[in-house]
Amino acid sequence: MQKDSNKKLERINEELKRTLSNIINYELKDPKITGIISVTDVKTTPDLKYSRVYVSILNAKNKKATLARLKKSSGFIRSEVAKEINLRLTPELVFLLDESTEYGAKIDAILNDIMKDIKE
Repeated sequence: MQKDSNKKLERINEELKRTLSNIINYELKDPKITGIISVTDVKTTPDLKYSRVYVSILNAKNKKATLARLKKSSGFIRSEVAKEINLRLTPELVFLLDESTEYGAKIDAILNDIMKDIKE
């Protein structure tokens, strides 16, 4: 039974990720939300009450301000999710900044510098 609930939760997380990406990029009309926002991961609690939404924000004027505006818009985003996905309970959305993409790019740049030094 545990495997079935894990698979169901994984499907819900993937569907939420896809739907949230569409809503944030195409339906959210807040001019204070700047930059390119990508939903990198969604983790929903087993009781479906909360979803942690990890977002990557690129080319934003102020990442913290953009994240704060996303948090402020979470009620609207949640209502749009409820319209798109037929769940018994629409989870409350908790937005968190995912800096793994930037971290990976930084590590990649460091490794490229090391490779240049080795070749010389």
